Amino acid sequence: MKIDHDIAGWLEDGGHRLDVRIYFEDTDFSGVVYHARYLHFLERGRSDFLRLKGIGHRQLAAGEFGAPMAFAVRRMEIDFLRPARIDDVVSVKTRTRQLGGARILLDQKILRGEELLLEANVKVAVISPDGKPMRMPERVLDVLAPQSGG
Repeated sequence: MKIDHDIAGWLEDGGHRLDVRIYFEDTDFSGVVYHARYLHFLERGRSDFLRLKGIGHRQLAAGEFGAPMAFAVRRMEIDFLRPARIDDVVSVKTRTRQLGGARILLDQKILRGEELLLEANVKVAVISPDGKPMRMPERVLDVLAPQSGG
């Protein structure tokens, strides 16, 4: 799997960072990011975190880590703390908090510089192609295990 690190962000401090520019399409009439757009930024952060860890969605679906599988967001809790605005560059930070046999708990943050704009706790389920819960392959567990670091 070829990875373009320039657009996939980078791994740092046991997690992942992806910088995103806020465009007109991301905002409401006042130039403030529309709340639903944050879901897109968080998804990109999770996907690129996996990608840089060597776990591509296509490879998961093809069964390259064991049986064919996918990840699906099961639950998400979001605190919107401050707004991002058009032309801002924000950082989406993603880290594994906890792994279970069939789930991953992730902590995600969106920051503008050092200013915290959003915090999200995400529960991701591991599912088979027919949508049923399944156990995560050992190789995936090893790669996604939480690491220490700030």
